[in-house]
Amino acid sequence: MLQTARATRGMVVAPHHLAAQAGLRVLREGGNAIEAMVAAAATIAVVYPHMNGLGGDCFWLIAAPGDAPVGIDACGPAGRAVDAALYAREGLDAVPSRGPLAANTVAGAVSGWQSALALSAARWGGRMPLDRLLEDAVFYARHGVPVTRSQHANTLAKRAELIDLPGFAEGFLIDGEAPPVGALFKQPALAGTLERLASAGLDDFYRGELAAAVAADLGRAGSPLTRDDLAGQRGLEVVPLKADLRCGTVYNLPPPTQGLASLLILGLFDRLGVAEADGFAYLHGLVEATKRAFLVRDRHVTDPAYMEADPENFLTEIWFAENVAAIDGARAAAWPAAPGGGDTVWLGAIDGEGRAVSFIQSLYWEFGSGVLLRDTGILWQNRGSSFQLAEGARNALKPGRKPFHTIQPALARLSDGRVMPYGTMGGEGQPQTQAAIFTRHVLFGQELQAAVTAPRWLLGRTWGTPKTNLRIEDRFAPETVDALRDAGHDVELVGPFDEIMGHAGALVRHPSGLIEGAADPRGDGVVAAF
Repeated sequence: MLQTARATRGMVVAPHHLAAQAGLRVLREGGNAIEAMVAAAATIAVVYPHMNGLGGDCFWLIAAPGDAPVGIDACGPAGRAVDAALYAREGLDAVPSRGPLAANTVAGAVSGWQSALALSAARWGGRMPLDRLLEDAVFYARHGVPVTRSQHANTLAKRAELIDLPGFAEGFLIDGEAPPVGALFKQPALAGTLERLASAGLDDFYRGELAAAVAADLGRAGSPLTRDDLAGQRGLEVVPLKADLRCGTVYNLPPPTQGLASLLILGLFDRLGVAEADGFAYLHGLVEATKRAFLVRDRHVTDPAYMEADPENFLTEIWFAENVAAIDGARAAAWPAAPGGGDTVWLGAIDGEGRAVSFIQSLYWEFGSGVLLRDTGILWQNRGSSFQLAEGARNALKPGRKPFHTIQPALARLSDGRVMPYGTMGGEGQPQTQAAIFTRHVLFGQELQAAVTAPRWLLGRTWGTPKTNLRIEDRFAPETVDALRDAGHDVELVGPFDEIMGHAGALVRHPSGLIEGAADPRGDGVVAAF
């Protein structure tokens, strides 16, 4: 059984062990948590290429002792020529989920790294050179990394769907087939892109020679994005949303992410008065809280420039009281609502000064749009496939509009002085898994690794699977599963440690300086510490 890792000088957790070790190397050499996270983020873009990359988006939550947490929104908007008419001309009544026309939003990830490093330099005295931070990522892209079971399985599952898309077969298949587990996977074009960033700076991705190469690659592949679209992208510093609980304060990102839903779930559950974890009352309470939170999310959350409701209006005692009263403790509310989807990586870091980072990076679905850019080696996201073409829809496609995001990093400051960055990948499962880890560890005292390892559930959609029922790992007690069914939940059992439940992780720093960490056995990650 995995045990909770403990250390005092610094810790990084990631769903791939090489990314966690890349971040730890930076901490060992005197870098701070932000610098460690950039190294880990760049590395995981290489070693977990089916889940995230330079062609995706990212979000940050950053907390230093004594300072208010800061968020970074690095979500790229739709291109300036991307509108409903574009798809109508192609005879489409919806944005496709794959292919060049799904590659319709700017990749914001690198702008997020850039903004975070600027904050590091200005407020934390960060001085580590960029070429050092990208060193491991360049090495693994140039010399290769062993294929994980996750990459093999996802390549095998999606091969038929993606094989004819620009660049996919050349970049991700060997002799037309999914590379086997352990095969050495090299990405020479991506290595060149990372080397260019290391020498020219991250801004080159959007406004330099690299931007010109990326734009040419996109145009050649058939994407509607242009160099002008890239030039407009910048990571934005934002004020996180927060919810007050009996045990402390939890933070998450504002729209366009679903961070509000994560906070609403915890706020509702905290007020339900459930006495213990993992029985019927626990699962039923969190699933019903999720339904109430998702109703708000699906009705209101989108690009904040287009929202009429203030997210803060839902994080009030009045809202929580009204919605707790609407939850039946014995019967499941009718479901489903509109599904979401996604594919992502979450990483966390805490340095020796107690500065904490919760970070998430995504291509949206596994392999994103499926379009791999020929000269730059970048796999482009399909986040814009979530846009709706109908005028007046909640997430209606408009040029320059940000898409709705399932991804959102979480962080808590507890009343006893502990700080806890935590998160997961997994589409609609993200706020649910965040709630599972937080409640098990903080409210019910489970060890951190036990809280991550424990069986999980998923109401709704993830990994591109169009299901909206309640999927539950078969490690839960049979009597609990039976009670859920008797209460009206549409339950489907899945196998133990099923990857659809996401790759989660968490770190906790105590006032004494002790740092604890947990990595998900469903993934390929570790807790790296010293």
